[in-house]
Amino acid sequence: MTSDNAHTRLHHIDAWIFDLDNTLYPASCDLFALIDERMTAYIQDLVGCEPPQAHTIQKRYFRDHGTTLSGLMALHGTDPHHFLDYVHDIALDRVEHDARLVQAIARLPGRKLVFTNGDVNYAQRVLDRIGLGTSFEVIHDIHAMAYVPKPAAISYTTMCAQLNVDPMRALFAEDMARNLKPAKEIGMTTLWIDNGSDQASDEAFAPFIDYRTAHLTDWLHELTGEFS
Repeated sequence: MTSDNAHTRLHHIDAWIFDLDNTLYPASCDLFALIDERMTAYIQDLVGCEPPQAHTIQKRYFRDHGTTLSGLMALHGTDPHHFLDYVHDIALDRVEHDARLVQAIARLPGRKLVFTNGDVNYAQRVLDRIGLGTSFEVIHDIHAMAYVPKPAAISYTTMCAQLNVDPMRALFAEDMARNLKPAKEIGMTTLWIDNGSDQASDEAFAPFIDYRTAHLTDWLHELTGEFS
């Protein structure tokens, strides 16, 4: 769906929840390629193997445990703070200031929150680059999730409980289609950022996706223009 007439259906929303990576900045920035290199290096050092094997292990942990970190914690007892500090130690010059997005989010009525499998320190650095450093009430990160990442259903229900969010009055925007399903199941309105970062296959047309856009900034500007 597009945002056509969305304003008439979204006036009940009082909590606007956004994923961070590839959602609040373009997927073309490809920060994950830099993080991916750091994760591979971390596993290579931890396990004592060559880069190709380390990369294979990383992808298996991501597939089987939801995040590479979850796999490392479960199988190696990895300290999450040490891992996240290491893999997020990347340059952010690929991320540009987005004045239009800052304006659109400021015009949204109600609360604005970030819900990310990353951590607060990294998220805050990225938000500062975009110009959104003070735009959100809270960053609900992987530490706040007790290291149970999206798309685990409990990460959504505990986030709502901790932040006093009524899911029936919340919209969640996310670039990974599979991460929208648990949000929809507890009553959230969902927005898929279909920007090429996620190979969603059949999920692209799943009933748990309420709205779909390739450009979050344009979608929000169209929407917030109707609120004003």
